[in-house]
Amino acid sequence: MANDEPLDAVLTAVGPRLRALRLERKATLTQLSASTGISVSTLSRLESGQRKPTLELLLPLARAHQVPLDELVGAPETGDPRVQPRPFQRGGVTMVPLTRRPGGVQAFKQVYPPHWPGHEPEQQSHEGYEWLYVLNGELRLLLGDHDLTLHAGEVAEFDTHVPHALATGDRPAEVLTLYGPQGERIHVRARPVGRRAEGA
Repeated sequence: MANDEPLDAVLTAVGPRLRALRLERKATLTQLSASTGISVSTLSRLESGQRKPTLELLLPLARAHQVPLDELVGAPETGDPRVQPRPFQRGGVTMVPLTRRPGGVQAFKQVYPPHWPGHEPEQQSHEGYEWLYVLNGELRLLLGDHDLTLHAGEVAEFDTHVPHALATGDRPAEVLTLYGPQGERIHVRARPVGRRAEGA
């Protein structure tokens, strides 16, 4: 019985990982059903852990989310605690996963191209929580009524229920990002565009 515990833990974690990937892509269960041929009810049960994942279900989901099957399952490499990042592209942004534990907080290094081709900053909201730290370059953050420019070394964290959007200027931006499932408060450590420091 004890030998089955690692496998059970991996299978239990697939549901939260599937849900996180879908929300990250801002896809609905209906849209995912249309692209995979898996019913909405089956997808919902997979995400909630009420349905055990099978290879027959995971293969089309891995294709739809454009991730390797082992990343989708999140199976740990025995005896090696090091994360083996596998960069991938999403919406023109290079994503480098820095965590492999499914569910909970997920860490990524993201590289945004200059002028982010084809991207217009349109604010959207969704479930979750986000923390970001600008490593290099500048990143424009539209957050509700705020229009902020984050420079290298500046940090922002916010509840993603608040409408938000990101944009870049004439240089690429490298950002360290943490995505969490929940958020209660907004803390932004950056000065709104056009606002001068007190006493200036």
